[in-house]
Parts: sequence; C-alpha cells; structure tokens
Amino acid sequence: MDQSKTGTAPAGPARKNFFQTLEIDMRLLGMVGAFILVCLVFNVLTDGRFLTPRNIFNLTIQTVSVAIMATGMVFIIVTRHIDLSVGALLATCSAVMAMTQTSWLPDALGLGLGHPLIPWLSIIVGLLTGIAIGAFQGWLVGYLAIPAFIVTLGGLLVWRNVAWYITSGKTIGPLDETFQKFGGINGTLGNTASWVVGIIALLAALYGLFNARRNKVKHGFPVKPMWAEGVVAAIMAIAILGFVAILNAYEIPTRRLERIFELRGETMPEGFTQSYGIPYSVLLLIALAIGMTILARRTRFGRYIFATGGNPDAAELSGINTRWLTVKIFALMGALCAISAVVASARLTNHSNDIGTLDELRVIAAAVIGGTALAGGVGTIHGAILGALIMQSLQSGMAMVGVDAPLQNIVVGGVLVLAVLIDIIYRKRTGGA
Repeated sequence: MDQSKTGTAPAGPARKNFFQTLEIDMRLLGMVGAFILVCLVFNVLTDGRFLTPRNIFNLTIQTVSVAIMATGMVFIIVTRHIDLSVGALLATCSAVMAMTQTSWLPDALGLGLGHPLIPWLSIIVGLLTGIAIGAFQGWLVGYLAIPAFIVTLGGLLVWRNVAWYITSGKTIGPLDETFQKFGGINGTLGNTASWVVGIIALLAALYGLFNARRNKVKHGFPVKPMWAEGVVAAIMAIAILGFVAILNAYEIPTRRLERIFELRGETMPEGFTQSYGIPYSVLLLIALAIGMTILARRTRFGRYIFATGGNPDAAELSGINTRWLTVKIFALMGALCAISAVVASARLTNHSNDIGTLDELRVIAAAVIGGTALAGGVGTIHGAILGALIMQSLQSGMAMVGVDAPLQNIVVGGVLVLAVLIDIIYRKRTGGA
C-alpha cells in the first residue's frame, strides 16, 4: 500500500536516551544509585562520619573478603547450584594456615617464627586445602548427583567444626607480620605508589575503551558517538582517581608513626605525615576480579559455565562434561575461600573460632544483589563485587548508627529477599534479559 496515501511515514530508528547512548547497563546503574543513596543516608544519620576517608578506607578493607568469595559464588549460582559452606570453609582454611605458620612448620622443619618462607608456605597449604575440599564437594554434587544445597549445608556444619578441632577451640595468633600485610591496614602502598597504581589503572581502562571501539569499527559494528566515549572516559577517570585520592586522604595517626620511627631507632621529623593509600588486599581483589572476568568472558571454561546454566540438558548433549565442570567450579570456589581466609585472618591478625560466621549469607546476598539470577545462566563479576560493597555499607552504617547486631541481620535478610523480588520483576519486564 502506498504510504503517502495512508498518511504514515516509515518507522525510523528509535531515539536513544542519554544512558542508552552511553551503553551503560541499567541494572548496574541502579545498583550504583542504590549504593550512593545508602552512603548519603548513613552520612546524614552519622553527622558526616560515614563518608570520611577513615570510614571509607575501613569499609573497603572490610568488603574484600566477602567480595572475593562472591566472585566465585557467581559461577556457582550461574550453573544453578548453591554453596552454603563458604563461611565454614573459610574458617577451616584460616585454621590450617594459622596452625601451619605458628606450629606445624616450626615444629616439622625447624623454621623459626618470622622466617620469610613461613607466610608463603602457609598460604600454599591453605590454598591446597580449599581446593581439595571444594573439589570433594563438587564431586559429590557432580558425580554422585547429591543436591548442592544438601552437600554444602552438611559442609557448613562439618568444616566449621573441623576448624574448631584443628585449633582445639583456641584463638591462634599473632600471625606472621608478612602474612598480616594482606589484611589491609598493616599493608598499604602509601601515597606515591597509590597514585602510580591509580594512573596505570586509568591508562589501562582508557586503552580498553579505545581497543573496544577499534574492534567494533574493524568488524563493522555500530559505535557510540565520540562525546559518549568522552563521558564514559571521564566517569572512569573520576571513579579511579577519586578513589585513590580518598584513600590517600586517610593519614596514619601521629602516635603510630612515632612508634614506627622508634622501632627503627630514629626520631620522627616534626610535622611529618604519611598516608595509608591503597591496601594490598584491595589490589588482590582487583586482580582477582580482572582474572575472573576474563575467565567468564574470554575462555572456553567461562562459556561452558554460562551455557550449562542457561540449559544444562542442551549443554550436556552438545558435549560439555557438566559433571567435571561442576567439580572445577567448586574447586575454584574452595580456592577463593582460602584467599578470603588469608585476607580475613590477616585483618584480624589472628585466627578466631567465629571467623567467617554468616559469610555464606553475605556472599550469596552479594551475588544476588549484583544481578546473578538464581534460575541460572546470568551473572557478572563486577555486579557481585558491587553487591558486596552495598551489603558491607549497610552493615557498617547500621553499626555506626547503633543498630543492634540481630536487627542488622534482619535488615540484611530483608534486603536479600527484596533483591530477588526486584530481579524477578526486572526480568519479566525485560523479557528475561
């Protein structure tokens, strides 16, 4: 039919709004908005204490342990499983590493406390422990077809009490000084090195942005307008350099600096100040996040994970060994629990019996809040880390306001349920995207 006679014009391309032009994930944007809202509300309730450099520094190092495990939980949930044992497994790995460096290695090899090999050997032993336990649980799920919920629920009870028996119920510490550097406040880059790392990170991010655009042009895909690329680059610069500036604004207390100089046999110069900068634990989280993202997006292993989560039967028919894949995913989760155990026990400077308690709730909540679908097949690493940051912000803010611990857990549980509800509604409105 002649369109001129009907009075209708051919449909043109739909106009994009500002955020669509920037190609920013709306779910991620919503999470960032929620995080900013939480921070502003608690900053008002605490008379401006929540957004101080000191509290942001503490919030950052407190988030790392849960965030590391949340990256692994994404793979677990994407493949339609669950792991309720992560907190207990963290405790077992922590107990093994604490005993290795304070008792087992000194007794077996005659290595004295403070020997440079002790922290690294204990970390290796902890990693092997986490991988072995994770692989065992994955074997039970993958090859014996026991539901992951049951296997890891049993693991929650088993490994928590194995940790107790390893240490005879005692607090083990203080841990090795080098080992403690992974905890946060005892291991930081300082002002200058933090700026160097921040600038390198920004240059790497800008190169990634440029390289992505070049590849799109090379293969004939549509690209964002240059102004949109500039806006995204500016957001990256503000986020990275702003984060470094905030951490560098937190200065080491004068009395602690004086003790450091005294231990060196020196006198601290008058007016001398020094910043903490970026903690080593945060660098570790960033490195793991990059590694896990590459694993998810650029490797066959990652493609198999998302294919299995999307349709397990089709994945198996296409030749994917889903049983062995399950073993590898749980083994990876065990390794990440061990790394989290390093960070958590190093931050406390010792191993305690209650370490990792309720971390299974926080880790699962972080992954779900970060957009990982419980139905499987969908999830992102950066979303899980942002989810962990939101969870820690809620808990830290409530603690600063004076909310009792039981009520804090009630709020966290409610937020988890609300996040799942929002995810269900979002997927219905976007056609399951």
